[in-house]
Amino acid sequence: MTSKLAVALLAAIMLSAALHEASILPRIETELRCLCIGVHSIPFHPKLIKELRVIESGPHCAYSEIIVKLDNETSLCLDPKEKWVQQVIQLFLERAEKEKP
Repeated sequence: MTSKLAVALLAAIMLSAALHEASILPRIETELRCLCIGVHSIPFHPKLIKELRVIESGPHCAYSEIIVKLDNETSLCLDPKEKWVQQVIQLFLERAEKEKP
């Protein structure tokens, strides 16, 4: 019976870890902590991105954070070190330059 319980507990922990990958913690303005507790690393098409935020490292967090909101209102944290993420940021910067009057 204990081995079944151990397997069930391990499965619950693995499921919890999978669901929390790339999760974003809610931000309270007075809190000084990182928003991202994991990063999404699988590339996807930039047209799915509705909004992109870059939060530089500072006293609130030792790491730069890239947070995107997708068309389906899902928010994801992206790894700023990934080449495809850097290309997405560059694309958004170029798009913003073109939209300036």
